[in-house]
Amino acid sequence: MNRREFLGGAAMLGAPRPDKALNVIVILADDLGARDLGCYGSPRHRTPNLDSLAREGVRFETSYSTPICSPSRVELLSGQYGFRTGWYNFIGRATTRKERIEADLYTVADLARARGYRTAMTGKWQLGDIQKHPTMITDSGFDEYHAWDWPRRARYWDPLMVINGIKQEVAKGKYGPDLHNEWLIEFMRRQNGKPFFAYYPTTLTHEPWDPTPLDSKGGFAANLEYLDAVIGRLIKGLEDTGLRRNTVVMFFGDNGTGKSGKGTTTELGARIPAIMNCPGVIPGGRVLRDLIDLSDVLPTVGDLIGAPLPRGITFDGRSFAPQLRGAKGNPREWIFSYLAYDRILRDQRWLLEGDGRLFDCGSSRDGTGYKDVTRSTEPDVVAARRRFDAILARLPGPPIDPTEPPEQWRKSAERTNRK
Repeated sequence: MNRREFLGGAAMLGAPRPDKALNVIVILADDLGARDLGCYGSPRHRTPNLDSLAREGVRFETSYSTPICSPSRVELLSGQYGFRTGWYNFIGRATTRKERIEADLYTVADLARARGYRTAMTGKWQLGDIQKHPTMITDSGFDEYHAWDWPRRARYWDPLMVINGIKQEVAKGKYGPDLHNEWLIEFMRRQNGKPFFAYYPTTLTHEPWDPTPLDSKGGFAANLEYLDAVIGRLIKGLEDTGLRRNTVVMFFGDNGTGKSGKGTTTELGARIPAIMNCPGVIPGGRVLRDLIDLSDVLPTVGDLIGAPLPRGITFDGRSFAPQLRGAKGNPREWIFSYLAYDRILRDQRWLLEGDGRLFDCGSSRDGTGYKDVTRSTEPDVVAARRRFDAILARLPGPPIDPTEPPEQWRKSAERTNRK
């Protein structure tokens, strides 16, 4: 019995099984910040299906990822911050220097499998070369997968997929996001009522913003609107299979929008949409001001499906399942984001961005009306900074090697050390 099997078995001990198990789908949109959805106030983009999910479910005003994709994905899967996993940056870059996700990293898929769930992944993995490491996704707890062959082929038109370790032929004339969505709907049908957990990291809305089947011009807005259409078809698939009321749909972004926040250690780079919907479980019509980040996904899924967390692993996330059900729960006091040496910290009022600036946000959540108080000596500002310093002392950045990081990260390291 290996470590993963031992931990999975331990997670099952003493777990009461619900009368009817919930299915869970975690959708992770690529390069999509919160402010670009209609339900988060965008006047420019049409996202009726996502807006409907938010309106009939729960929308969190303030949810954080990291500002770039690889560490966000590992954080979501593992429930741990980068200082525990070593994923501080994009795969292979300085301060991470990894070529794949580790085979023994415990994931939310492992947690679901330990509960007897069938697990699947479809879309963009981007935590290692799938052809070079053909067991990588199954090593991470997934029974089945349908993944875009990153980085060899285009993600949108004429894609190449790897399905359960087998490389497919190039899908001439096909659109990748449609193939991922169709595969997931078929996976759900094949379960015949048995519970499943699906991780669906979409290829949309990352550049290049190619033309879509609905828009011959392409562009970000067209790609976002097609993502919304794909999610609408997924919801219809749940309805057609009778699974809608018993399936929790969780929708997030992996970082801020490309060319509009992504890669910056600011709230614009870290603030993502967070929408939860399940008609049979989650009372709708609510907008929550509780703070959450991607590390919370694993414990929340465990809570929803009745799977206790395994002993012997320290998780940074906190379950927000009680809030989904309508209870007060145990809300976070702060949320955290990071990229290389920079760190972002947020509580209900204060925001510390990666360049060291401190903001008094008041009651605002979308960047409007924030007051730069970096140089203020007011007592409440001083107290906030001291409190943040104490928190950051428990959330270290990567070890500094002045001979390795590019100049941009070396400057960040020097800035961090001055805080």
